[in-house]
Amino acid sequence: MATLTLDRLRKSYGPIEVIHGLDLTINDGEFISLIGASGCGKSTLLRIIAGLEDITDGEISLNGRVINDVAPKDRDIAMVFQNYALYPHLTVRDNMGFSLRLRDVPKAEIEPAIRQVAALLGLENHLDRYPRQLSGGQRQRVAMGRAIVRKPQVFLFDEPLSNLDAKLRVQMRSEIRSLQKRLGTTSIYVTHDQIEAMTMSDRIVVLNGGRIEQVGAPLDLYDRPANLFVATFIGSPAMNLFDAKLDRSGSAPQLRLGELALAVDAPAALPNGADIVLGIRPEHIAITQAGAPGALPVRVEAIEPTGAELQIYGRFGATPVTATLRDRPMLREGDTIGLTFAPAAAHLFDKSTGRRI
Repeated sequence: MATLTLDRLRKSYGPIEVIHGLDLTINDGEFISLIGASGCGKSTLLRIIAGLEDITDGEISLNGRVINDVAPKDRDIAMVFQNYALYPHLTVRDNMGFSLRLRDVPKAEIEPAIRQVAALLGLENHLDRYPRQLSGGQRQRVAMGRAIVRKPQVFLFDEPLSNLDAKLRVQMRSEIRSLQKRLGTTSIYVTHDQIEAMTMSDRIVVLNGGRIEQVGAPLDLYDRPANLFVATFIGSPAMNLFDAKLDRSGSAPQLRLGELALAVDAPAALPNGADIVLGIRPEHIAITQAGAPGALPVRVEAIEPTGAELQIYGRFGATPVTATLRDRPMLREGDTIGLTFAPAAAHLFDKSTGRRI
């Protein structure tokens, strides 16, 4: 059992505070991803949990035991780094068994443990090789094996796939997730790649400036982002955003985008004339004739065929618009088209606070 709790966690470098009173509980056996823009504090938070950074205030608890002052080697937490951090002069066998030797595990127990983990990772035939004789994916497996062989209570992953090519990243993220399910070890995964976070995680923590913007299951964050930051950060291409005003002068509420009126499902408490940001995912947009009732007139600026989909980039006035289409309409750059969406697909945000309505 391994439940990790962060309570009112703060981290400052002199007068600069980088983690602001953060509260988070990571449940036993859970795979959780920390995601956010560069400088949001995700790697700092991971290093704090590992004990590689001191905290300014707050508590870190593992199964109810406060570990603020526990040395990294005694926390029973293993970390997999972005750059593998393998010893080049040691074989795969020696790299994987290094931590066990440091802990004075009997030699008779080390070799079976290494072989068991090597079989789990498909490294049985590479135990006598050196890191320079391995591919990037194999090196990452060795780094993971070094962590697994310790049988820690918590795994920490610091952007472990960022040095791999695109095809290998897809393969490795599937392998990591499958391995974590089999082991059942509580895992925290830092990444800048939202696709990794969406496909691997039980829950995602979205960080912004050292604060948590939202925590939830991947599709919960995608379908119901708590604010504009999450709405634009989760999803690729990003959500389209339009400034609008709520109009209740008719029989049904509408959003006014300039001269255009669009039907929406607006909460009854939202007053007439409220400033709203309308969000629409690119895949929820359909194409129609320019000038069609309720359609956004968009001038096409770029067209990107990606195989299964067609990405359309254009502008509605000065506002950039992206549409993801499954069909292949005959379009050219410079064309003006109409784009529509179902009212149920609309996301509404308070313009002043950025929060979801």
